[in-house]
Amino acid sequence: MKVSLNWLKDYVNIQMEVKDLAHLLTMAGLEVEGAHSQGEGLEHVIVAEIVTVRKHPNADRLTLVETKTGKGTLPIVCGATNIQAGQRVPLALVGARLPNGIVIKKSKIRGETSEGMLCSEIELGLGQDTSGIMILPPETPLGVNLGEALDIKDTVLDISITPNRPDCLCVMGIAREIAALTRQKMRYPRLALTDDRGDIEQRTSVTILDPDLCPRYVARMIEGVTIGPSPAWMKNRLEKVGVRSINNVVDVTNYVMMERGQPLHAFDFDFLEEGRIVVRRAKEGDVFVTLDGVERRLNSQVLMICDGVKPVGIAGVMGGLNSEIRENTRTVLLESAYFNPMGNRRTATALGLDTEASYRFGRGIDHGGVLSAANRAAELIQALAGGKTIEGVIDAYPTPIAPRSILLSVPKTNQILGTEIAEEVMQAHLEALELQVERGVPHLLRVVPPSFRGDLEREIDLVEEIARMDGYEKIPVTLPKGAPAVSFEEKSKESIAEKRVVDALLHHGYHEVINYSFTSPTSLEALALPAKDPRRRHLPIVNPLSEDLAVLRTSLIPGLMATVRYNMAWKNSNLRIFELKKVFLPQEGERLPMERKVLTGLATGFDRDPEWGSVPRRVDFYDVKGCIEDLLETLQIREARFDRAEDVPYLHPGKALRVFVGKESLGVLGEVHPRAMDQCELPGKAYLFEMDFQEMVKRMQEKRQWMPLPKFPVVYRDLSLVIDDGVEVGRVIMAIQDLHHPLIDDVSLFDVYRGAPIPEGKKGVSYRIRYQSSDRTLTDEEVNQHHEKVITRLREAFQAELRA
Repeated sequence: MKVSLNWLKDYVNIQMEVKDLAHLLTMAGLEVEGAHSQGEGLEHVIVAEIVTVRKHPNADRLTLVETKTGKGTLPIVCGATNIQAGQRVPLALVGARLPNGIVIKKSKIRGETSEGMLCSEIELGLGQDTSGIMILPPETPLGVNLGEALDIKDTVLDISITPNRPDCLCVMGIAREIAALTRQKMRYPRLALTDDRGDIEQRTSVTILDPDLCPRYVARMIEGVTIGPSPAWMKNRLEKVGVRSINNVVDVTNYVMMERGQPLHAFDFDFLEEGRIVVRRAKEGDVFVTLDGVERRLNSQVLMICDGVKPVGIAGVMGGLNSEIRENTRTVLLESAYFNPMGNRRTATALGLDTEASYRFGRGIDHGGVLSAANRAAELIQALAGGKTIEGVIDAYPTPIAPRSILLSVPKTNQILGTEIAEEVMQAHLEALELQVERGVPHLLRVVPPSFRGDLEREIDLVEEIARMDGYEKIPVTLPKGAPAVSFEEKSKESIAEKRVVDALLHHGYHEVINYSFTSPTSLEALALPAKDPRRRHLPIVNPLSEDLAVLRTSLIPGLMATVRYNMAWKNSNLRIFELKKVFLPQEGERLPMERKVLTGLATGFDRDPEWGSVPRRVDFYDVKGCIEDLLETLQIREARFDRAEDVPYLHPGKALRVFVGKESLGVLGEVHPRAMDQCELPGKAYLFEMDFQEMVKRMQEKRQWMPLPKFPVVYRDLSLVIDDGVEVGRVIMAIQDLHHPLIDDVSLFDVYRGAPIPEGKKGVSYRIRYQSSDRTLTDEEVNQHHEKVITRLREAFQAELRA
């Protein structure tokens, strides 16, 4: 929200420096993000009047201009062709330094003296017009500083307005805050509107068919207007706050909106068939052309402003091309209304229209200020465009919104804030904000907020207002009282598991990412899931932010793939990322989905960035598998096994595993299928794991079990076998572990070999088995006996043969 300091001063006295004002507003919750000075460099530019214009005797393209400054005359040599006697123009005196860096000096040009320079808009930094000298209005005061004459010198504050403060989306709203913070009385504009003869109810009418979406609609009529440009002061003010000037009538509606926060719309009354207004919902599939010339298809939830036959505007969003103000408009019907914020947001989102009006209506405007805004606009139109305001006003207000009262407990307020603010001080703070306060029961205030403070609904809202007005910096810093937070032993099993998993992944070089829970309905296309896969049945969102965020996610994979793609676009291709969040899966016969926490990770690129003295290694399948093994060990999930996974469509069929504990699957891991990589526009290879976190939590051992260091030496035996090439080496390890032999402490693979003299279709594998006893030293004979039992078991299970 941009606010002109000069405009603010119309309503409240501001004596402090800009930096102090910015600090005051920021500390009150209205963050000032910037302050931009305007009109700098015009200290020696004055308003002059051209007395004579004649040709330069020694140059065909130059003219000699005699100017009057109020204190005498000055000769000027000028090259512009759009000047003539009697005009008032900006004159840069000798010594002036213009915004573009030019320093004005007394000089002789082709033998003629020039004691200044007549300036164009672009030379003064006031516009982009380079066609000639800037011509000022004839009533501009002679000899005064140009900045003062045109109200150019100003400071524009850029203020961040939180969604709960729509009352501050206007100059008067900010001025009210300043007045309250500095304990001043707000100066409201005095209306001087004079009605002409006639009766507006004999000329037009307003019918509200959907009062739930339009609780109030005010109309005023102005006849005999003349459409033309707005005066410089209005153009100036609108441009400072980021609004483009169009014509005097439309500019008035924008001016009042920026002044009071009430969006208005002006209709050309001659284009309203049957001369009346009807407020109703659109019909499904209706087509309407808005002011921007775009044809828009409507649904039955869109509220329309219609005449007796056709729609003429989308309520609270944008008017129609069929009733806009034109150069020949003579009668204006002025609309000032209050629309339901939720309905307005729904319409603006559905149509993809974000206008200044919808921005304010969607947050909630002052329903009590609708009439005064219409009167203010009628007064300004009458002043700037001529014409006469028809007597009377139509105020369709079927069910007036009653003011609400809130009870505020003084002791409770101090308890919440940790302060000792007196009851009288609290009352003064609230009354400064124009809230009505009644004191009856001791230490209890009955507060009635004004209509422009729709955000004040509960007692806690008033507590926040007390804190703002008294000063956040005055709230003492205290340590919390009471018992300490939940101890480690009392933490939930899930939170303990989550901390262990996150710590382990960070140790492996992974970075956590957080994506939206909303996603696109087409986000799973790259995963090639079967048609009956429940993950394809997304839960649609009733009021989505956009088409790409229209459903709840059923998988974390698309979000991670999109994150990788975004990083690669910024040349960050060595990535290890993970997300530990919920997915939303459909439930048969249930309206709401089942929420399930899933751990998903993705790794691609090299294990580190290139550096001198070492060669980075590409991330591979075993990096991901080793990471999962470490996670299972961290959670002390015993007896986990890995089996080949051929049924996961988004993983490479020959490079994918499923993780089991017993018969329950904990998840999958492997290389992302090349087809999925292509559809996601990702180069190279990527490796993925997707684990059911809730199943992992179920099987986690909360307390770690520690064992004493062994007292007796270990005995190693190497075992080299020849087995079928299709047998996974992990199955051999599991077969040895399944013996549950008390002396076998560990089994590890250290070699795989294919080629002569190993027969084709076979492979050689070598394992190292560690034997150890906790109560004695093992003999070779004892170990050999147990080792033979292992060999026998493997011969039976895999037809394994010992390598020669």
